[in-house]
Amino acid sequence: MIRFLLNQTLREESSISPNMTVLNYLREHIAKTGTKEGCGSGDCGACTVVLGEVVDGILSYRSVNACLTFVSALHGKQLITVEDLRDKKALHPVQQAMVEHHGSQCGFCTPGFIMSMFALTKNKPNADKEETYEALAGNLCRCTGYRPIVEAALSLSQSQPIRDQFAELEKETIARLSNISPPELEHQFDGKSAFTPQNSDELADVLLAHPNAKLLAGGTDLALEVTQFYRDIDELIYVGQVNDIKVVKETDTHIEIGANVPLTDVYSALTPHYPDFGTLIQRFASLQIRNQGTVGGNIANASPIGDAPPLLIALGASITLRRGDTVRDILLEDFFKGYKVTALQPSEFIHTIRIPKPQTNQTFKAYKISKRFDDDISAVCGAFHLTFGNDADSDVVTGVRIAFGGMAATPARATNSEQALLGKPLSINSIHAAMTALEQDFAPITDFRASKEYRLETASNLLYRMYAERRVASHADSAKSGNAIATRVIHHVS
Repeated sequence: MIRFLLNQTLREESSISPNMTVLNYLREHIAKTGTKEGCGSGDCGACTVVLGEVVDGILSYRSVNACLTFVSALHGKQLITVEDLRDKKALHPVQQAMVEHHGSQCGFCTPGFIMSMFALTKNKPNADKEETYEALAGNLCRCTGYRPIVEAALSLSQSQPIRDQFAELEKETIARLSNISPPELEHQFDGKSAFTPQNSDELADVLLAHPNAKLLAGGTDLALEVTQFYRDIDELIYVGQVNDIKVVKETDTHIEIGANVPLTDVYSALTPHYPDFGTLIQRFASLQIRNQGTVGGNIANASPIGDAPPLLIALGASITLRRGDTVRDILLEDFFKGYKVTALQPSEFIHTIRIPKPQTNQTFKAYKISKRFDDDISAVCGAFHLTFGNDADSDVVTGVRIAFGGMAATPARATNSEQALLGKPLSINSIHAAMTALEQDFAPITDFRASKEYRLETASNLLYRMYAERRVASHADSAKSGNAIATRVIHHVS
């Protein structure tokens, strides 16, 4: 039995295929057709809905793509669609703003924009332009252009959240969601099975009993098997209820991220320590995808162009793997064995990602190159983690880890390039040697995202960019202390 609130109505579903998406459930099962079907792959945002979930006693709202969300992920949550926003005969303030600013033309994309804007007003009621752009980056419109839509969203920005019917019923909604009992471990329908373990012990047991089952976390990649390739998934293990691998912990030396932590929360955990990591996560697909997709899923997918693995490899991250009662730790760089091939054994799953905390004598830079700035896949992703001598003014590289995505069949380190820098001052000569050494590290391929020549030259240029940015930053620090020569160098570099 899958139990959730559809707006304020309790739904209990037992005759639903584990392969049914929320989009198809809404449109075909209960005839709520306001949510539109566009690309079916999480790119256009026409199917955007909002999920409410009780987190630490607070009702949290997040926008998600209904086309990539299986109904099993709704258990214990509140599903809000565009039809639910109207309060009796009055339009919701978000809907009214879209009307007043002429943000809708053909109307096909409008419900998705409305729901993204609704979530924005709940999470960031005083959103500025950049936050508004981020919230709407996963929604496409081909009629009005984005100016009137952005203006509609900005018109809603205020110091306090909008007092709508959802705010009025918030305490009641929290109580009702909190009273929904955990789901049964197994749900079967039409020859297919879905398992919903409540903790990592149950997950380990179920996976041992069903080693061929597919693990479902955010489903932002796995759901494409159903929506794009029309394949049935006979056995699913939904890990969304496994909260003990949905936490972030900090020790004196490491940041420990559960494999089930959504990318939106990974951003919050890593940005204070590694700002470049946070900046890159903000360009990871769309907000709807980041609200669902998990860091563990991004790793386990083993894509050569996944955004997180190159950065994690450069930082020297390790992962904890579990099979039954057996636990082992390996460096993330040893996890990838070949194209879409990993070190995971049958019935084994990723439990935790451990990332060393930064030291005062270290520099970490990361860059993503893609055809679009937002909501796009990398052509090349580069990450650079350098350690310098203990002397505050030392420029000698005493440790270096360089990793790239998009350059090989797996995310991989550039070991020859690293050796060109190790033990030498970071200078124009050493950086040119490291750029040249990249040709020994990688032999990239040509595909529709980029040619092999472009990839190699771009990766080389990212090395130089890292060097130039560090040089400019060090000169800026010198200029602040009154060093006029350093100031002149900055002007020259700029």
